Amino acid sequence: MLIGLSPSNESFLVALNRISDRAESATRQIATGYRINSASDAPDEISTLLQARVELDRTSQIRTNLGRVKTEVDTAEQTVASAVSLLERVRVLGAQGASSNTSLDARAAAAAEVDGILQQLVSLSATVVDGRYIFSGDADMQPPYSWDPTQPYPVDGYHGAASTRQIEHPSGVAFPIAHTAQEIFDDPSHSVFQAVHSLALALWSNDTNAIEAALAQVTDAGGHLNRQLSFYGSVQNRVNSAVDDAAKMELRLKTEISHLQETDLTEAILQLNQARFHQQAALESRAKLPQTSLFDFLR
Repeated sequence: MLIGLSPSNESFLVALNRISDRAESATRQIATGYRINSASDAPDEISTLLQARVELDRTSQIRTNLGRVKTEVDTAEQTVASAVSLLERVRVLGAQGASSNTSLDARAAAAAEVDGILQQLVSLSATVVDGRYIFSGDADMQPPYSWDPTQPYPVDGYHGAASTRQIEHPSGVAFPIAHTAQEIFDDPSHSVFQAVHSLALALWSNDTNAIEAALAQVTDAGGHLNRQLSFYGSVQNRVNSAVDDAAKMELRLKTEISHLQETDLTEAILQLNQARFHQQAALESRAKLPQTSLFDFLR
């Protein structure tokens, strides 16, 4: 009966299949541009490749998040810088009002300007970025303060919450990116709002001693506000550094993935040509061997 091929024929077919597999692999690499198209193409490297892809996705998302946060932090820094400038104007008005040479009308005019600046400061505290009140902490769907001129103290109480906002650095470490309006403008020990309001009242009352006392509060609040500006300047630097680090990490990971996965076209073409040559040589060599009849497979 027919029992199968001879050992030499089996060896020839196995070798021919291996050559064919190499040719197919090289053809696939040339067509797709990838050296690894499935786990079987490089079982020892697939785990490293998959891990690099996961890390690249994570880094890309962190970079996107940092881009969004950068807009917020830059806006916050500019806002606090504007508040510092406004408070410096308040200090100048207070110094002028404290002079014994200043008239009642001049103090009244200064008081009106200081009142207007207080309203501007409250407006700055309600700065919005992407639909969020960035100084309202975690309760960022509502403004932190409101203005009510009908009340003796026109700045309504804080309506926000504590801020727990952080951003992740590509290294995996997270850092805080925001202070609340309460921390910036209404700290119990250095309240900008209260200091400005006190100066306006002192100017309206034409009381030199009260003006000098309120001016000292304004100066203290100014120091506090400058510290808040320094905080945002520091956060800006950290965010910018994190963006740069993320970009460098992305480039490194893309290079690593390219090295692992993408085809070396010259090498793939060489492998294909060699496989075709070996395949043709094997077939030609086999064809020159004596032909075997069917009876050679029968016993």
